[in-house]
Amino acid sequence: MVKNDTDLVRLSDIAQAVALLTRLPVRVSDTARGGAAAWAYPIVGLIVGGIAALVGVMAHWSGLPDIAVALLCLATLVIVTGALHEDGLADTADGLWGGWTREKRLEIMKDSHIGTYGVLTLIVITVARWIALWLLFQTGIAAAVAALLAACMLSRATMPSLMATLPHARDTGLSHSVGSTSRASAAIAWAIALAAALLLTGGGAIWAALWAGMICGAIAMIARRKIGGQTGDILGATQQISEVVVLFSLLT
Repeated sequence: MVKNDTDLVRLSDIAQAVALLTRLPVRVSDTARGGAAAWAYPIVGLIVGGIAALVGVMAHWSGLPDIAVALLCLATLVIVTGALHEDGLADTADGLWGGWTREKRLEIMKDSHIGTYGVLTLIVITVARWIALWLLFQTGIAAAVAALLAACMLSRATMPSLMATLPHARDTGLSHSVGSTSRASAAIAWAIALAAALLLTGGGAIWAALWAGMICGAIAMIARRKIGGQTGDILGATQQISEVVVLFSLLT
């Protein structure tokens, strides 16, 4: 494959995506690809989920109860990503429901302080993730690991979709600095995530992907109506909510 600006996929995109979405010490020599590297976000999910799953397996083998195993997995997800998506979730909740105009909502979302909506949303979603992981580990270690990996990948496939279909809501911020992505890159991200989820969880991956897609579509409509597009906070909120939905869908 000839390396030029029209390439849909480059191996270096994985390192760029890892550096953007995690706190892992990855050296990136070229960040010019920006949004073109978004196809690799599900691979970042596989890496993040794999680290959390390894912690969970070790905790399980050490004899810890399932509730503690799930908590350690959740803590690992937060630590590895630097709570990037959790921060976006809180800011999104504060902004979209705390402001009455587009300008005020964007102002609130940019503010580093967290409000009542943000706190309550973080609590609800975090507890839901914990409960879902706890129930999954009660069903068996293999099923829990497979569901965790699938959820981490499918939830991150939603992000390129929003980047490809919604304009930037503001002219600054993380999402704007990364840039938009193409629909082809978004499709590649979904293909990678769905293929991996099918291998990991079988037919349940179809329903999980549908739920993730519906969450993505619903948030896209809300974001377009309330702020006119997407921001990094919107992307983070979508990842968090879709991850919870996928985890619960794989319990059935």
